[in-house]
Amino acid sequence: MMRSEYLDMTPILRSKNILKLFSAVEEHGGTLRFVGGAVRDTLAGLSGFDLDLATDLTPDELVEACQDFRLKTVPVGLKFGTTGVVIDNQVLQVSSLKRRIKKGRHQEEVFTDDWSADAATRDLTINAVYADSKGNVFDYYNGIDDLEHGVVRFIGNAEERIKEDPLRIMRFFRFYSKFGKAPIDKESFDACIKLKDELRKVAIEQVRDELFKLLVTPNVTATMRLIYDNDILGYFLPQSKHLDELEQLTKVVADAQYEGNFLRRLFVLYQPNVAQAENIANNLRFTKKQKEVFISWAKISLDVDMAASKHERLKFIYRYGKQFTIDKILLFAAIHQVNITVLPAVLKEIENTVVPIFPLRGRDLIGRIGNGEQVGRVLAKLEQQWIDSGFTSTRDELLRAL
Repeated sequence: MMRSEYLDMTPILRSKNILKLFSAVEEHGGTLRFVGGAVRDTLAGLSGFDLDLATDLTPDELVEACQDFRLKTVPVGLKFGTTGVVIDNQVLQVSSLKRRIKKGRHQEEVFTDDWSADAATRDLTINAVYADSKGNVFDYYNGIDDLEHGVVRFIGNAEERIKEDPLRIMRFFRFYSKFGKAPIDKESFDACIKLKDELRKVAIEQVRDELFKLLVTPNVTATMRLIYDNDILGYFLPQSKHLDELEQLTKVVADAQYEGNFLRRLFVLYQPNVAQAENIANNLRFTKKQKEVFISWAKISLDVDMAASKHERLKFIYRYGKQFTIDKILLFAAIHQVNITVLPAVLKEIENTVVPIFPLRGRDLIGRIGNGEQVGRVLAKLEQQWIDSGFTSTRDELLRAL
């Protein structure tokens, strides 16, 4: 269960100031350990994780301990026994240990000092591994072995874990896509299929957020195939026939050394027209910016000539910006299954492009032509003339064309 000095804590203890929190808890007779993603991802050699901690102090005791050490606390989830502690201007979430007790026909969680009981309340074995500041690791459900062998499974009875929180269905698939190496755990998988309708009880925003995280995992295509084949998300999304294009997108993005983007991957899965894109955005409750980008990808086309011609690309960049152009070229390569060997060079060229600046403004035409409405029309015509010249026409040349 305990592995002494098993974990190199350097990636986790990026700031030594966090040790002050350990001292505060210990001075008040408590124990503090890292848990969840920080421990799991460090064991897997990954970075970029959030720091979550657990303690056998109650929330009130933790707040008192922090006050004595002049550490600021904020109420981030007191209802669920989670206290925010500010370290280096960042809020670390510290959860007080909990255990389940039976109350009538239902179960509820109460505070405890039993670490094993707290581990039993968590979802997956790989997420129930704890580590103290010295690198001692506490593993109550063989999470380390599961992580090493790529086994993703629920703790205890899979159906019970899902009924406690149906969002765990999405978390199961996300972590399987990220860490899974072995065949999918049958008991966990069967429970997800059997209880998939439980997801209807979960807020759409929570399902969406888990889906977005899943879409940027390493084995997204194989995992989404499992999800579609078993209609896990049928209540929220239609089936997709474009998993091959999704695989192509992940490949071209990796070859170009870009980060995966959940919106691009979702777009490739459905390749929607404008109405369909708007429907997906509304159903999943995209942010205003996400919706705008998603619909724009559907609305604005990029043909082969634009993708292949440097001059046409420059026109596209001028109209829609560098990032939009990069996204459209990546989507084009994926949707049309194009193996563009020069793609990385093209994308680098786009990044380094100096976007031309139109040399005229409306005020340059005042006094030369009529009213404001006419100024707008003439200015648009001159801008198009400038674009057609390859952005070479000067201000004086454009004005002489009036």
